[in-house]
Amino acid sequence: MTEPASRTTPEQPSPDGPAADGTAADPVAAAPLSEGPDAAELEDRWRRALADLDNLRKRYARELARERAAERDLVTAAFLPVLDTVDRALEHADADPRSIVEGVRTLREQALAVLTGLGYQREDAVAVPFDPARHEVVGVVETDDSQAPPGSVVAVLRPGYGTADRQLRPAAVTVAQRSGA
Repeated sequence: MTEPASRTTPEQPSPDGPAADGTAADPVAAAPLSEGPDAAELEDRWRRALADLDNLRKRYARELARERAAERDLVTAAFLPVLDTVDRALEHADADPRSIVEGVRTLREQALAVLTGLGYQREDAVAVPFDPARHEVVGVVETDDSQAPPGSVVAVLRPGYGTADRQLRPAAVTVAQRSGA
């Protein structure tokens, strides 16, 4: 009786199983080299991929420059009314010196509105707890509990600007400390 043709002999490794010596059969090594892409085709694909990557990098750089220019334009346009107010205040300064004061007040309001519009709130509150993420201590004042609780902001020397998660500049503050501590 003969063995069926589908069985393999120990000398012949099975295409989907281990060889007689325990190593796995390698279907890629068994395939003839003429079936896959040749070296010239692989090199062509590689060069095309590099060119596509270079074009993508250049396009991204152009788009980034365009977006930066658009943001600069938006911020500059937001500050133009502030500059107009300065010009008007200077035009009327000779006629009435009080107009300078009014112009400076209007200028301050407009500048604060621009900063708020850009997402940066002014932080100048006193009697709030000191927060190292929002405040920079520039001085400590000794107080008793009746004047200000220890660890609270007593005075703001320079206002800060920002939000809870992003600070443009921390507020420079004086903080209360318990007397005799």
